[in-house]
Amino acid sequence: MSLDLISPLAARAASAVAAIAAVVAAVTLSGLAASPARAQPAKPAAAVAPVVGKAPIFVLNSLDANVSVIDPVTYQEIRRVPTGKEPHHLYLSPDEKSLLVANALADSLTMLDPRTGEVQRVVTGIPDPYQLKFSPDMKWFLTAANRLNHVDIYRTTPRVGGGVDLALAKRVPTGKTPSHIATDSKSTVAYVTMQDSDELVAIDLATQAIRWRSPTGKMPADVFVTPDDRHLLIGLTGDRAAEVYDVTGAKPVLVKRIPSGDGAHAFRAWGDKRHVLLSNRAGNTISRIDLQTFTVVATYPAPGGPDCMDVLADGKTILVTSRWARKLTVIDTVQGKVVRQIPVGRSPHGVWTLDHAARQ
Repeated sequence: MSLDLISPLAARAASAVAAIAAVVAAVTLSGLAASPARAQPAKPAAAVAPVVGKAPIFVLNSLDANVSVIDPVTYQEIRRVPTGKEPHHLYLSPDEKSLLVANALADSLTMLDPRTGEVQRVVTGIPDPYQLKFSPDMKWFLTAANRLNHVDIYRTTPRVGGGVDLALAKRVPTGKTPSHIATDSKSTVAYVTMQDSDELVAIDLATQAIRWRSPTGKMPADVFVTPDDRHLLIGLTGDRAAEVYDVTGAKPVLVKRIPSGDGAHAFRAWGDKRHVLLSNRAGNTISRIDLQTFTVVATYPAPGGPDCMDVLADGKTILVTSRWARKLTVIDTVQGKVVRQIPVGRSPHGVWTLDHAARQ
């Protein structure tokens, strides 16, 4: 059973049955008009006045089915935006007009304006979207159906005026509990961790076929591709470490294990193409890893079960969700300490702001 999913088993089974029964045809990811069968306009909501020169911070509250919108200057919560049930991860659309929130138990995506937090629309018929990712060339959109043991690959088509249309290209059976997705910079391959079978799967994006399957350490969670595409890092929730694989050959080769902390989980690029952050959820720390030496060069305290992260554009401030404390934690990396904790909803997971150091 996934550590990230806190819903009862009955809810999982009901979701699986509903998702398998659904017929996924084509959907639209855009703030523009879409097929009424797939995308419903959101109910009118009070406008959020954006801070001049600053974009809001978004925190997904997985057990409250909403998003906390936080002012980046005052660090005060502006409001809560309703989503579908169990939102976990979020991702920016290629045209930067929509922030996509994946609602796993609602089989839907909620689309927000990344500059204001306004709900643009809701897209339905996306089975169990736990994790989501666009390929760098914008040709593919992928979702990991964590409870249904498959990855869906959608082909994208640009829309006149902005946005993209999606059509399901392939549903790829993967193994037990596909968790996190990463792609190479050339958009040729997607890497997916299998959290409950301790495996890593590589999917060819052109053929939508599995290239290879490889064993990993215990409970692999997030996966990160180095900027040169030569290595993968995998956070091992069950092994207090990250694994480094050379992926330049036909099969991945384990080259190093990096000791980090209990519950090694999520990665976030630092923004300098030299370092990456790794959250250690059970250890209440964040490790900063040098991508040239594959060593931990700094460790920051992060109480309350650190999970997803973002780095502000100043390159000095880490935002991290404290999964067990119902807070967003702000860390000053120059001082090496927590400087603020902001109350949010239950089981906060994904966090994102447009004003960050490294674009996805």
